[in-house]
Amino acid sequence: MVQSRKQVFEDQEIRILAPAGDGPHAVVANGQDVVVLRAGGGWRAYQGRCPHQGALLGEGELDGGELVCRNHRWRFDAQTGERRGGPGCLRACPVRQDGAELIIDSAALAALTVAAPAAATARRTIKDLPGPRPLPLIGSAHKVQVEHLHEILEAWAREYGTLYRVRFGSRWVVVSSDPDINERVLRARPEDFQRDPKIAPLYKEIGMTGVFSAEGAEWRPQRQLAMAALATRNLRAFYPVLLRIAERFRRRWERAADDGRTLIVEEEIRRFTVDVTTHLAFDYDINTIEQEGDIIQRKLEFVLPAIMRRLLALVPWWRWLPLPEERRADRALRELHAWLGTRIADTRARLAGSPASAESPANFLEAMLTARDEQGQPFSDHVILGNALTMLVAGESTTAQTIAWTVHHLIDHPEVVGELRRELDAELGGRVAPADIDGVSRLAYTSAVAQEVMRLRPVGPAVGLETLRDLVVGDLALPAKTSFMVLVRPPVLDPQRFDAPNEFRPQRWLDGDQATHDARVHMPFGTGPRICPGRALALLEIRVLVATMFSSFELERVGASEDVREIFAVTLAPRGLKVRVHRRAAPPRAAE
Repeated sequence: MVQSRKQVFEDQEIRILAPAGDGPHAVVANGQDVVVLRAGGGWRAYQGRCPHQGALLGEGELDGGELVCRNHRWRFDAQTGERRGGPGCLRACPVRQDGAELIIDSAALAALTVAAPAAATARRTIKDLPGPRPLPLIGSAHKVQVEHLHEILEAWAREYGTLYRVRFGSRWVVVSSDPDINERVLRARPEDFQRDPKIAPLYKEIGMTGVFSAEGAEWRPQRQLAMAALATRNLRAFYPVLLRIAERFRRRWERAADDGRTLIVEEEIRRFTVDVTTHLAFDYDINTIEQEGDIIQRKLEFVLPAIMRRLLALVPWWRWLPLPEERRADRALRELHAWLGTRIADTRARLAGSPASAESPANFLEAMLTARDEQGQPFSDHVILGNALTMLVAGESTTAQTIAWTVHHLIDHPEVVGELRRELDAELGGRVAPADIDGVSRLAYTSAVAQEVMRLRPVGPAVGLETLRDLVVGDLALPAKTSFMVLVRPPVLDPQRFDAPNEFRPQRWLDGDQATHDARVHMPFGTGPRICPGRALALLEIRVLVATMFSSFELERVGASEDVREIFAVTLAPRGLKVRVHRRAAPPRAAE
């Protein structure tokens, strides 16, 4: 985040210190997101959110005179704001330099709003919505099993429609599976919607205060640091490390194949994602792949289920009567805090002994320790620790679950595995994975497999929010502090939007002539300014590990496919997915 030295409100003008480098740089001007960059020998300022799905353009990159949106690679002429290859020109703001400062007039952006204030256009109120009939005091809480909340919400959507209401305790929740409403709502953060208000205090209680739970002014600088750590240039430099971790994974599974062991798929893949995350975020080689016993993910696996139970509790019973599972979760959190505290202390000591490293942080933890917030102050220890834990938990679980679901679907579809291997054998030449990150980008069918898995098994199937002011969404009036739930999966299972929506068909992402393929409603990472910051890393890990597994091994399911169940604990995990692996006769390994 570019830091303002002062703001002078003359109409809609602000002054900021001229940033270093060409950009792009993210700026907030009178409540509006602006992207500032240098092009054609001068400064340019444009609307800060991509017209496609509202992503922050300040998180993008400059490439050959074009501003490239990081999320879906929309490209805009840096000098004019015109989109390359389609409609969607960026709205420009007048900008001029005055000594060491830039003066930006954001008046042109005043009309760029997503959600409108409540007005006469509203034709319905929450009371007009259908939904399950509540019981006194508890509402419909008695119908909800925590691990299957998403399935229950989706079943109600089939019964009551794309917009309904449900009461949990004394709280009414509006639930939407309307893709147009969902997109508008997600794009309207953080100004009009925030996360469920129970999240911030709960995350603070467990010591996980970070970019996921942050709101308002606290969120933006933390988001900038997370995005910088996960920038494409950093992933490119990190790729050789990712390859080494994939090679370790291959050797582990070769031993499992030789021993005839049964593997719990998600546990195995978590080793890979933990090793990737700790190396990228903390520059620490934990190497759980080659370890056994009490490894760190044994502690991590308690965190998300505990969060889910506590978020849905009508009263905070775990504080007064902690059951064994809550005591295990609290003990795991204490151990994780201690482990991360050691990483933070070691990094601080290293930075203190190397001023040059402090000026050019090489990983997320170094960036957190050397950064300053919008008031020019260092981040507090609890924010640093909370972000480190957030990065670890999010990086370990979400990607591992998507890869595990990929294994589940591929085992059931040998014809897809055959097509996948034809691509892998042609590209890899016997390597464990593509030699470089450009080779990963050429794995079109592998990418299609990943998209199809995320369509059928979105890792975040439900997103809980709250309105910050009186709004109208669609034709529905929403008062301030209304609880709102976005369901991600029903739109992509709508036969009016996807052909044969319940079938696993990766080819649908490669066929450009399908009559029914509405990719716009496919939002596995969310959308808008708070789209998942780890999107690029997740897609990279998925393709690399899928390539490693299916180029090197035959996978045999242990148990029945129908025995694998979806478990919702903030993210969507497969329970009961086990395999035995066998070495595959692969093409000769390419010369290194």
